[in-house]
Amino acid sequence: MAPADSRAQIVTVDLDARSYDVHVGPGVRARLNSVIPAGARRAAVLTQRDIGWTVDSGLDQSVFTVADGEEAKSLAEVERLCREMSGAGFTRSDVIVAVGGGVVTDLAGFVAAVYHRGIPYVSVASSLLAQVDAAIGGKTGVNLPEGKNLVGAFWQPHAVLCDTEMLATLPARELRSGQGELAKYHFLTGDDLDGLGLDERIAAAVRIKADVVAADEREGGRRAVLNYGHTLAHAIETAGRYDLRHGEAVAVGLIYAAEVAARMGRIDTGRVAEHRQVVTGYGLPDRLPAALEDDDELLALFGRDKKSVDGLTLMLDSDRGVEPVVGVPESVLRDALAAVR
Repeated sequence: MAPADSRAQIVTVDLDARSYDVHVGPGVRARLNSVIPAGARRAAVLTQRDIGWTVDSGLDQSVFTVADGEEAKSLAEVERLCREMSGAGFTRSDVIVAVGGGVVTDLAGFVAAVYHRGIPYVSVASSLLAQVDAAIGGKTGVNLPEGKNLVGAFWQPHAVLCDTEMLATLPARELRSGQGELAKYHFLTGDDLDGLGLDERIAAAVRIKADVVAADEREGGRRAVLNYGHTLAHAIETAGRYDLRHGEAVAVGLIYAAEVAARMGRIDTGRVAEHRQVVTGYGLPDRLPAALEDDDELLALFGRDKKSVDGLTLMLDSDRGVEPVVGVPESVLRDALAAVR
């Protein structure tokens, strides 16, 4: 394994005693044994068959294979992994190492949160989606048939390694999926992300997320901005049975959120056009899949969104930035759906 590039950047998620570093750059997976928690005796490596990357934790390690696809994020898979780890004798003095994309990091993080009431874990994020979003911030979870990520826990990793070298082997569609989350960050900062190379753009996204998580770890307020574009995105994924990848659905959700905001007088048509330009610039879809014809089904799924506490809540853009808005009229929601068909 090649040594980590000296150009690699380290971003700290500042949570006082639970703070941790996110390493971003080519070859940083080589740093794994240096970020394993002190005193850990064994490592349970959770990964998928198609990842194609192996890691050396520096400990006696066992590999547990996670099922493929979004369907792997299930309570049944959590039970299976916990039982296999128990059968192998893993305890809270050990560590979980998640090697993979967003599905693996979400699932492994949740297993770490609940196994023996919590054991440490380290993420080696192999996909762009995981590197800019899923592996960072401690939001773990699995899906229910009724909706995405409805069961989970806040459980922060011990460290995250975003090895940009691993992105070179991603299928084109998987890379685009990560670009959907990356597109979101264009609207959460005043910085010019377009002017950055990919590694620097990933590090910039990590800094944005780290700042938000440090200010609002458990999504009581500001952290909800990280869900920009996700209300429609999660509805698309559930209604379409995950035919669209997460980032692809987020891309459509970003444009939908802009269309809603424009109809409420929060932004102008130029800002909507900017959303479309960013999304299409990444080669991402800007329209709903033709198969999703039922507005009533999508609106019903909106109501199951985790942000909806005192009624439907959407994250919407404005001249003050992205912020939560409650009570968007149904007529506006339907009109904006027509605009993304």
